[in-house]
Amino acid sequence: MNSINLSDPFSLSNGQIIKNRLFKSAMSEQLGDKQHNPTRGLVRLYDSWAKGGIGLSVTGNVMVDRSALGEPKNVVLDEKSDLALFSEWTDAGKKNGSQIWVQLNHPGKQIPKFLCDEPVAPSAISLGRGLEKGFNTPRALNETEIHEIITKFAISAMLSKQAGFTGVQIHGAHGYLVSQFLSSRHNQREDKWGGSLDNRLRFVLEVYRAIRKAVGDDFPIGIKLNSADFMKGGFTEEESMQVVEKLSDNGIDLIEISGGTYESPSMMGSKNKTEPVKESTIKREAYFMDYMEKVRKLVSTPLVVTGGFRTAPAMNEALNTSATDFIGIARTMAVDPDFPNKLIKNPNYGMSLTVPTTGKPALDKIGMVGLVWYEHQMWRIAAGKKADPNLSALGVVFKTILSAGLHAFKKRRA
Repeated sequence: MNSINLSDPFSLSNGQIIKNRLFKSAMSEQLGDKQHNPTRGLVRLYDSWAKGGIGLSVTGNVMVDRSALGEPKNVVLDEKSDLALFSEWTDAGKKNGSQIWVQLNHPGKQIPKFLCDEPVAPSAISLGRGLEKGFNTPRALNETEIHEIITKFAISAMLSKQAGFTGVQIHGAHGYLVSQFLSSRHNQREDKWGGSLDNRLRFVLEVYRAIRKAVGDDFPIGIKLNSADFMKGGFTEEESMQVVEKLSDNGIDLIEISGGTYESPSMMGSKNKTEPVKESTIKREAYFMDYMEKVRKLVSTPLVVTGGFRTAPAMNEALNTSATDFIGIARTMAVDPDFPNKLIKNPNYGMSLTVPTTGKPALDKIGMVGLVWYEHQMWRIAAGKKADPNLSALGVVFKTILSAGLHAFKKRRA
């Protein structure tokens, strides 16, 4: 049996060929303009990533509803969008034979207070673990509103195809609206959209089906899902596997696995403070490979595992377990856009990432240093500069808080 290498192409069921097994997972770039269209910076950033050798890039979360923004500078794709600007973005992302898919998202209740007085969610349940201080308690969606949001996903997908994206990904992870519907912790509805898992997964299935109807059978649709929420009473690993099976049965083209929410951010490296990363996980460099091996026994749908990979040997080893078809990378791309080229050229290549810190753990948490430091690296690339591995974490936090503070005093334009 021949071994699989990072450089090997992969053909999806619709015939679309992805030139290698390296998959840039979504990172929030925060590079939308005042009308929430893509900026020239986004074009420059994805041009760099395409030239850097990535097989498939997934954009940062693009919102389907401009009245529901997760962050101030989100890009929105709807009937008011300037598709010419989106086409410039997709043209850049398709250079060098790369694919670019748009990640479509609705934040649900994960909208900061300064952006929205009354967010919506499956149920009127606030975020916990102190996050309720920065996020307002949501209002429960009614039946009509649920169908309106499903339609918005479909419209955004149709427009993304027109703009030149080569696929779409539904954001069903990290505690956003799709994830909220799936979680019994956040979805306590008593109608057909809540209760049993069959009811809780109805929303994501209807979103997928509406998108499929809008874009046709030949346009790839993927999804990013949590392996679990790692929260008491939340979305479990067993439930996640059932959702994967159901989506696979319905013909979804690609499934990316991550994990966690704002309340329990395992996507940032560890499930919680008291449960350290396993030694086996450290060795394999992958946070969710144990889960992937179980899922592979259930479905043949192409899979992506994201989180933790740093070296070519570990990536190739993961591919040769057959538990995943693609290796998801993100932060390494923010530090070095040429990372894929280096991995493919040198089978022993690797990158070590230091954990950015202000030196004050409380400030690191408040400032979300583990996310915004990489966001600032992307801004540097977008501005035509090189990423800076020595960028000051304290300076990054100061700039981020200052920016958020200014937005808090502005009336939302969207």
